[in-house]
Amino acid sequence: MSTSAAILKDVPKSVPQSAAATPARRLDTSMLAGIAIALGAAVAGIAATGVKLAYFFQPTAALIVLGGTLGVMFITTPLEALVHAVRRVVGLVWTREVNPPELIEEIISYVRTARTSGLLSIEPLLEREKTVFLKDALLTAIDLHQRNELHAALETKVRLREREGEHDAKTLEVAGGFAPTIGVLGTVIGLIDILRQFSNVASVANGIGIAFVSTIYGLGLANLILLPAAQRIRARTATEFEAHELVMEGVMCLFDGLHPSMVRERLSSFLREPALRKSA
Repeated sequence: MSTSAAILKDVPKSVPQSAAATPARRLDTSMLAGIAIALGAAVAGIAATGVKLAYFFQPTAALIVLGGTLGVMFITTPLEALVHAVRRVVGLVWTREVNPPELIEEIISYVRTARTSGLLSIEPLLEREKTVFLKDALLTAIDLHQRNELHAALETKVRLREREGEHDAKTLEVAGGFAPTIGVLGTVIGLIDILRQFSNVASVANGIGIAFVSTIYGLGLANLILLPAAQRIRARTATEFEAHELVMEGVMCLFDGLHPSMVRERLSSFLREPALRKSA
C-alpha cells in the first residue's frame, strides 16, 4: 500500500467534505431583484407621464451612447483587462458565498491531521478540496519551509486577488463616468439635426427625440448599470478578501503547529457578531 493510500485510510473522517464550505453557485436573487425594481420604477414613471414607451426606443441615440461608451472602454482599458471585467460582470449574476464557521471547521480538520501525521500528510487530502484558495494556500505551505516566505507568498496572493477586483470595478467606473457625457453628445447631435431641418416638423420631432433620449440613455447606462455593477464587484471583492484573510491566518496557524483549540480561537475573530452568537 502506498504512503498516500495509507494516510487516506488512517484519516478518512478527519477532513469533511468541502461542499459545505464551498456551496454550489446560485442566482444572486438580491441583485436581480434590484435590477427588476430599478427597471420597473423607470418604466412605471414613464407610463405615469402618459408618454408611450416606444418613444424612448431611438436607434440613433442607442448607437451613439452604447457605441461611444464601448469605444471609450476600448480606448481606456487594455483588451485583456476589459475581457476580464466583462467576465466578472457576467459572474455577478451568480453567487457562491462561503460559510465562515464551516470554513473554520474545515481548516481545523487540516490542523488536526497535520499535528497528528505531519504537514505532508494533508497533501493527498487536497485532491478533493473544492475551496480553491484554501487548496492553493495549503499547497504553498507544503512547498515552502520558511515562515516569513509563506506569509509573504500568501499575502501576495490575497493582495493580487483584491487588486483584480478593484481593477474590474474601476473599468466600469470609468465607463460610467463617460456614458452621461456621450449622452450629452447625442443631445447636441439631435439639436443640430433640429436646426438643420427646422422647417420640417417631422424632422424636428425626430431630432428632439434623439436629443433627449440620448441623455436618458447615457444617464441610465451609467447610474443603473455601470456604476452599480462596479460597486457590486467591490462588495464581492471585500467579502472574498475577508474569507482569504481567514484562510491565510488558518494556514499560518497550521504551519506553526498550533493546537486546534488555539486555532479556533484565532479564527473566530474573523466571524461577525451574528455568527458568533449563533455558534455560541
